[in-house]
Amino acid sequence: MTYSTSKVIESEFDTACVQSKNTQDEEIDTNDKKTITAFSVYLLERRIDCMDVFAIVEAVEKACNEDKKIILANYNINAFNLSMQLPWYQEFLQNADIVNCDGMGILKAISIMGLDLPLDYRVSYTLLMPKILENCNQNEFSVFLLGGKYKHLNSSLDNLNLNYPKIILAGHHGYFDKEDSEANQVLIKQINQLKPNILLVGMGMPIQEYWVNKYRDSLNVNTIMLGGAIIDRIAGIVPDCPHLIAMSGFEWLYRLLREPKRLAARYLLGNSAFGLHIVLAIFNKSRLRVEFTSKVEKNNIEMK
Repeated sequence: MTYSTSKVIESEFDTACVQSKNTQDEEIDTNDKKTITAFSVYLLERRIDCMDVFAIVEAVEKACNEDKKIILANYNINAFNLSMQLPWYQEFLQNADIVNCDGMGILKAISIMGLDLPLDYRVSYTLLMPKILENCNQNEFSVFLLGGKYKHLNSSLDNLNLNYPKIILAGHHGYFDKEDSEANQVLIKQINQLKPNILLVGMGMPIQEYWVNKYRDSLNVNTIMLGGAIIDRIAGIVPDCPHLIAMSGFEWLYRLLREPKRLAARYLLGNSAFGLHIVLAIFNKSRLRVEFTSKVEKNNIEMK
C-alpha cells in the first residue's frame, strides 16, 4: 500500500498510530523493498535519527572533509529519562545534528508505538567506534579524547596508537572543574591548537552534554561525539557487552550485574519509569511521528 505524506498511518494497536511526514513531498510505499536512509522518529516528541553504522561514519567523514561542525549524540533509556527531567538536556538533544538510537529499549518502544525497524538502527558505541576509528586511520584524521581518569586516558591513547597508527591523537582527563571558566578556557585552547577532526567526549550523561552545550561555540572541531564510558572501554577498563547479549536486549542486565551499586537506580528505576511513559503514551493515543527525507534500495520499513 502507498500512503500519501499528508495522511496518518494507523497502527494495528488501537491506542497508537504513526504519523508520516515526507520532507520532499514524495509518496511512501511501505511494501516495496527500499531503505529510508535518512529519517527521524519522534518518540514522545523526542527526535531520534534512524541511521545505521555506515551512514553515521559517512556523515562524520563528510563533516571532517568539508570542515563543518556537527554534534553526534544518542538516545538510550537513560538519555530519554534525563530528557524528561531536564528541559535544557532535551533542547540540547533536539538541536544536535545527529541523535542516533543507542539502545534496544528505545528500538522496542518505537516498535510498540507502531513502527518496526531493523536491528541495524540500534547503533551502540561498541559497534560504531571501531568503524569510526578505522575511517579516521584511513583518512589520517585527528582525534582528541576528553574524559576518564588520567591513567585510563593514557591507556586509551596507547591502545589507539597501537591499533590506529595513522590517527593524530591527543587528550585530556575528565577530572577538572566544569564550572571554572579559566580552567575551561585553557582546555579549549589546548583542543583548538590541535583542531581535531573528532572530539570524543566521555564524561557520562548529563555532564558531557552540559559541558558541550556550554562550550561548543568555542570549539574548533569538526565532529563532537558524546561517548559516555567510551574512553574507559578503549582503555580496557570497562568491557564491551557480548554481542549476542546486547542484540537480545539484555545489555542493561549484563552491566547491572557487573556494577550493581552504580547502576541499580539507573536500570531498575529508570527502565520502569521509561516503560511507564510508553504505556501512558499508548493509553493516551499518542502518535509516533516519522519524518522521511530520502530513499535508496535495500531494506523495508514496516508500518504496523
